[in-house]
Amino acid sequence: MATKRSPIGIAQRCMGIDCEGSTCVAEQAEKQGVVTYIQRMNRRAIEPCLFGQGGTCCRNCSFGPCMMIEGVPESIGLCGATPATVAARNFSRMVAAGSSAHMDHALETAKAFLAVAKGESEYKIKDEKKLRALAEVFEIKTEGRSTKDIAIELGEKALAEFGKQDGSLYCIKRAPEKRQELWKKLGVIPRGIQREVVELMHRTHMGTDQDYHNLIFQATRCALADGWGASMISTELQDIMFGTPVPIRAVVNLGVLSEDEVNIIVHGHEPILSEAMAIVSQDPELIEAAKKVGAKGINLAGVCCTGNEVLMRHGIPIAGSFIQQEIVLATGAVEAMVVDVQCVMQSLPVVAGCFHTAVITTSDRARIPGAEHIEVHHHNALEAARKIIQRAIDKYPQRGKVNIPQNKMDVVAGFSHETINHMLGGAFRASYRPLNDNIINGRIRGVGAVVGCDSMRVRSGYVHTTVVKELIANDVLVLVTGCAATACGRAGLLRPEAAELAGPGLREVCETVGMPPVLHMGSCVDNSRILIAATEIVREGGLGDDIYQIPAAGCAPEWMSEKAIAIGQYFVASGVFVVFGRTFPTTGSKVLTDYLFKEMENLYGGMWAVESDPVKMAQLMIQRIEKGREALGIQEKKERVLYDMEMRRELE
Repeated sequence: MATKRSPIGIAQRCMGIDCEGSTCVAEQAEKQGVVTYIQRMNRRAIEPCLFGQGGTCCRNCSFGPCMMIEGVPESIGLCGATPATVAARNFSRMVAAGSSAHMDHALETAKAFLAVAKGESEYKIKDEKKLRALAEVFEIKTEGRSTKDIAIELGEKALAEFGKQDGSLYCIKRAPEKRQELWKKLGVIPRGIQREVVELMHRTHMGTDQDYHNLIFQATRCALADGWGASMISTELQDIMFGTPVPIRAVVNLGVLSEDEVNIIVHGHEPILSEAMAIVSQDPELIEAAKKVGAKGINLAGVCCTGNEVLMRHGIPIAGSFIQQEIVLATGAVEAMVVDVQCVMQSLPVVAGCFHTAVITTSDRARIPGAEHIEVHHHNALEAARKIIQRAIDKYPQRGKVNIPQNKMDVVAGFSHETINHMLGGAFRASYRPLNDNIINGRIRGVGAVVGCDSMRVRSGYVHTTVVKELIANDVLVLVTGCAATACGRAGLLRPEAAELAGPGLREVCETVGMPPVLHMGSCVDNSRILIAATEIVREGGLGDDIYQIPAAGCAPEWMSEKAIAIGQYFVASGVFVVFGRTFPTTGSKVLTDYLFKEMENLYGGMWAVESDPVKMAQLMIQRIEKGREALGIQEKKERVLYDMEMRRELE
């Protein structure tokens, strides 16, 4: 099902890439013979396979691939598998793969945390308050015990969650009680983190589970093991080790690169590496070494979710998002790009080869042909970071002509659950009460989560920001994570000044508190922060007793990775309406798509939707929010009434 694509100019493909005047980095790079995703897309003669895109292509045995069209009686697999079964298997495998990425990340975090607790790492416990709070979730006695003893027991129990075979996960208890009861009734409470991936992959094997309802049942349990298990463990332990984020000012975009400093980019997802780089880049000896080769210092910047991690905790700038990673190198100003796992393009060493840049891999799970490799573990992270930075310093004298755009934008990031709590209620009376009250009185219409990747197949950045602008203009408070957050940052939406674009109610709240209408909550693994925030809204009262009753909705406008599918599925199973942009991996089967887009609401209170147009996507979310307000009886905005003494006496 291939169709010819008409040529698309660089300008159209660069919508998410900041241009300086009429010349952008991508155009200059092409003139120098540098090939990035832009040229690769323009040179391709075919669009994605419609069978594969819609989920009805089966490659699970050697009889295939079997490509099917639902509704055609003879269009089934050689084994008899129907399009619905095949689409459910493919969807489930995406959930398994996406979940496993977060689970493996979390496993490394748990191992690092245990080493820190035992004093076997150069990292330290930074947030003892959060340590004790999480210890209570894991049913660990804290009274009269040392920080070290509590941390060791927490690390051991967190690590045990991955290999557990029966029972349930500790963090499941953090969900609203009504949601826990529903999961228990439906039988989808995860028994162990890694077990659910293994079982899901087994079920999708040829000739095993052939009922699409049953396949999605296990996909749901696997996704919950990610969101309410692995991702939540990872985020919480990282906060305890590296510090819980608080609001911090920084800058984003290609203009954060320096013309006269050693530029080092950290890219990937696991903060074990980036934290070490953040610490060591301040080493006076290394700064002096940089000066000896003619540089003024060391400039560390981030890309993708690692960028979000160092932005939130250190104010280190973000140079670019996922699709910009090659363009960052194409500036010619980067001495080293240091990567770990996930969302790293194999083309990086090829692009870097056109310049003086070293691409350095750091995880044995993610090597790239043509890249240098310096292994980084929690026990040698600082030593390895010094070696990496020295390698970058050695590259600086080889730098040629650079093309760094001047455009960059101020942002405010660091809105963890704890930050929002304190920001709204104050340090001594931290509470979500003001948020709930403003949703009830109508100043804030509801909450919208805009998360996920950025895409090469849309006007990247435009889609994210259009959705967000439409939401805040309609008084919807927006929470952002991942590359969606970076796109919003480039557009100036992560500043308090962006309240000017908000509706009158949301603008009033933002100006009173001094916050942006769009809150940066971290990387993709940090979507678990949104789950905790939603639970806190329920616990505060006045907006129902389960997550599905909150006037809220989520979307991933430019999703591309399997992690996004896993994230979406655990949000749907938690009771959230979730809209994906452009395409969805089951649309080749109307039977399965109807189940995910309609019937799941009857089971979980949440469901999927897909919409390409960003304005329509935002309107779908607003409609869902209005539906929630109507069900709660708060659809009419309540006017503020100032009571005089006589009116107060009447109330009494």
